[in-house]
Amino acid sequence: MKRNLLLCLSVLVCLALSGCVTSGTYKQKELEAQNLDKSLQEQRGQYNILMGENDQLKNEIKRLTTELAAMTGERNALTADKKGLEETLKSTSDAKNQKIGELSQRVGELTAKTGELTQKTADLEAENKRLKDEVARLQKQKEEVQKTSKTYGDLLEQMKGEISKGQVTISELKGKLTVNMVDSVLFDSGKAEVKPEGLVVLQKVVDILKTVKDKAVRIEGHTDNVQIVGQLAKRYPTNWELSAARAINVTRYLQQQGLDPTILGAVAYGEFKPVASNDTEEGRAKNRRIEIVLVAKD
Repeated sequence: MKRNLLLCLSVLVCLALSGCVTSGTYKQKELEAQNLDKSLQEQRGQYNILMGENDQLKNEIKRLTTELAAMTGERNALTADKKGLEETLKSTSDAKNQKIGELSQRVGELTAKTGELTQKTADLEAENKRLKDEVARLQKQKEEVQKTSKTYGDLLEQMKGEISKGQVTISELKGKLTVNMVDSVLFDSGKAEVKPEGLVVLQKVVDILKTVKDKAVRIEGHTDNVQIVGQLAKRYPTNWELSAARAINVTRYLQQQGLDPTILGAVAYGEFKPVASNDTEEGRAKNRRIEIVLVAKD
């Protein structure tokens, strides 16, 4: 635009110098020149405004460019941070998954171990109960042995005369007490009734047995292997009958002397449980016997 105005002014100057322009024409041209000059001034004002706006736009562009660069840098930084975070998260996730796997395996091992320990605990509790029961049983057995030992001592003291003569033996084994009386102390030969001298001996046993409350009393009849013959065989056909009759008669006497019949029992063994050889008179004498045995109650 500025170039056009300068061109017009140049044309007017040339016309004036050439004399080709008339006075009226000159005035007209002068007016036109003034108008052109005014227009030029206006155009210059607009130009200046546009230049100012152009500068503002350049500054805005520069600002925006700077802001864009900053935002681009921030975006790149954020992108890098994002990538770093993703890698960190992936690494952390992998580590956590590995840790979870290890913990799951450990939990499985501990669960199995807990099962084993639970079983062992149950086994130990069962064993502990068994041991307690065994201790209680042994304690009871000990008490019974102590009581039996006292009874044993009392019988030894009470019957030391008969023992010294070999007529009575008393033995104790694991709480089982046995009073062994040879038949000649209690019976006449071939008879089952207790003779008066035998009753005296039995009475000594009765005095001791009355103090025993926790045992059963079993009276056992035994014979040698000599067969019964003659008139006696009519009453006792075999040694079974003779040993049974003698055991029953002793048992009846113990009951008559006040022993509880519910703890008494008579058993016949005949010749079938010898304690010595039947080949000698001495051995046969030992086999002919009455045994009073203290045993545990059923």
